[in-house]
Amino acid sequence: QLWNTCHPPELVRPTLEKTLKILQLDYVDLYIIELPMAFKPGDALYPKDENGKFIYHETDLCATWEALEACKDAGLAKSIGVSNFNRRQLEMIMNKPGLKYKPVSNQVECHPYFTQPKLLEFCRQHDIVIVGYSPLGTSRDESWVNVSSPPLLKDPVLNAIGKKYNKTAAQIALRFNVQRGVVVIPKSFNPQRIRENFQIFDFSLTEKEMKEIEALNKNVRYVELLM
Repeated sequence: QLWNTCHPPELVRPTLEKTLKILQLDYVDLYIIELPMAFKPGDALYPKDENGKFIYHETDLCATWEALEACKDAGLAKSIGVSNFNRRQLEMIMNKPGLKYKPVSNQVECHPYFTQPKLLEFCRQHDIVIVGYSPLGTSRDESWVNVSSPPLLKDPVLNAIGKKYNKTAAQIALRFNVQRGVVVIPKSFNPQRIRENFQIFDFSLTEKEMKEIEALNKNVRYVELLM
């Protein structure tokens, strides 16, 4: 991911090359713009002024995208994409004069409480894969999570459907997204749960169950990205 302090086009390739050096790789499969907004370039990941306010930087997403296209042409990234982009921001890139490559993916928060139906449909129409982060909800860390939203995995509907298939609520939440064409990236440090996260391909949810889970949508983000 290209971090928010590295949006100026002249910083994009050096940033990716630094990442490749750390990873000891010649290329990455996918390189994405982390957010459609920029912080002031420099060494601080979260640059702030003396009052503790974020220092932003004017960014031209199309120019940043062109720099990613050049990285793909140079063989440093097989594919390029974006993250946390809305439809307007995606269209800005896709309608850019001289576009060489459109984004292959858009990584956004996506789970049964935040199903993203309009964005999913738009991306489907343009062959952009939605990659869902926080597909199981999130940790309850108040520093970056909206903890007023109820924990997803305690949801009675997910648990009831899980009981029917002898699966956990987490497996039902993952299966729901995979079945509607969303790539899921669950995070766990627990070996047993990591194994369970893969065990979602030996059953299918019915159309009725998919609709029941879709109806859980509350249009609330756990990760509000208040900056």
